[in-house]
Amino acid sequence: MNVKEALYNSCLEIVNKRQATIQDTFAGIQEAMLSETKSSAGDKHETGRAMLQLEREKLGNQLAEVQKVKEILFKVDQKSTVSQGCLGSVVYTTQANYFISVSVGEIIVNNDKFYAIATNTPIGKLLLGKKVGDSISFRNQSFVIEKVL
Repeated sequence: MNVKEALYNSCLEIVNKRQATIQDTFAGIQEAMLSETKSSAGDKHETGRAMLQLEREKLGNQLAEVQKVKEILFKVDQKSTVSQGCLGSVVYTTQANYFISVSVGEIIVNNDKFYAIATNTPIGKLLLGKKVGDSISFRNQSFVIEKVL
């Protein structure tokens, strides 16, 4: 398995775990809403249901966001190699290594550290279209692109 495939698979695993966690929490809230019975303190009951409803809506939004992230990830071509920073490229620099895909943070592959970043992040925007030898300045640091896959 090449580096890009390993990074892709790690990102997919992280996103799937996020989705499963949200779905489990969502199911728990659904269950709580169904099992809550009307008590003599009616207002307390209504407040509890309203809070559960708000939490359910929030989780629904998070689930929709995770789905959007997965859709972006599915657009990544794991097999192709490119000569410039774009969605799906692996960029090695003198400062750090990046996988331009979705924002899931740090991933270790073959004892190398990579940062999975989205194209709309500040560093992602800087790396788009850049080639080997190009210099980039980010947060008062300059670095050079050494390799792009």
